[in-house]
Amino acid sequence: MKKLNRCVVLLIASIVIMVALCSCGSKKENAERDNGKINIVATIFPEYDFLRQIGGEHINLTMLLTPGSESHSFEPTPQDIKEVDNSDMFVYVGGDSDAWVTSILDSIDAKNKKIVTLMDCVDLVEEELVEGMTPEEEEEVEVERETEEESEYDEHVWTSPKNTILIVQKLCDSLCEMDPENAGYYQKNTKEYIAQLTTLDQKFKDVVDHAKRTEIIVGDRFPFRYFVDTYGLTYYAAFPGCSTDTEANASTIAFLTDKVKRDEIPVVFHIELSNEKICDSICEETGAKSELLNAVHNISKEDFEAGVTYMDLMEHNLEVLKEALN
Repeated sequence: MKKLNRCVVLLIASIVIMVALCSCGSKKENAERDNGKINIVATIFPEYDFLRQIGGEHINLTMLLTPGSESHSFEPTPQDIKEVDNSDMFVYVGGDSDAWVTSILDSIDAKNKKIVTLMDCVDLVEEELVEGMTPEEEEEVEVERETEEESEYDEHVWTSPKNTILIVQKLCDSLCEMDPENAGYYQKNTKEYIAQLTTLDQKFKDVVDHAKRTEIIVGDRFPFRYFVDTYGLTYYAAFPGCSTDTEANASTIAFLTDKVKRDEIPVVFHIELSNEKICDSICEETGAKSELLNAVHNISKEDFEAGVTYMDLMEHNLEVLKEALN
């Protein structure tokens, strides 16, 4: 993942130059487009959905990630960079997957732009390799060398409703600061949305508190570290959260298969937009049921056009978690 991001940064540097040469009229075009509303660019779906719940009709909102595409391999186009340059507010996750952001922000006039990073809104936890996981090649080298590099934190902060409450409040505060005339509107929407998130959090607590087991198996990447930490769940998975791998080694599949059999796990999870091969293999061998556990990185084009929300996806997670823990 890190090697890929270094290549992306170099590519972006050349794209930024191209955009700079053709963006002389972009500010005027943007002024004509905004109709007095705040122009906001969000990189991925969670940010986009939180902002539309808060900002509603008072913001112009753009999501850079195309619905149905993989968030970890995102590469901005010249048009994407132009959108960021023209925005009043830019929201991104942070972390290794967003290494491309630094190059863009260093190359545009960002001094009057409100920038919100999701990873700055919450207490972070480090990515981890748990028993049975297939590590990325780069991670294996780092472990062998016992380097003392800076810790790599898990980027998927929105998977816990508790974190989402903190993120939503930060986004509301930023909007109110930028647009005090409509602060009451943003605060009202935020209060209502946080009430929904608080109820969701309690529902997850109730499911775990009344469950037969507190262990889940994910035959896929594992972007749920904040989620399991919040609700006291144990987990085993094929890969870490930001792994670019799609094929686990034989020992990982054997380990997870044995876990499902020995612990009598009824459901094995995969994440959205996955090829599901590892999950299917484990289920075929054990008789467990395959289910989707949404990490909410992104949604399909059809769901996006239908207006599916973070809350919709998390309500689905609530139901499949109940099944998996009982």
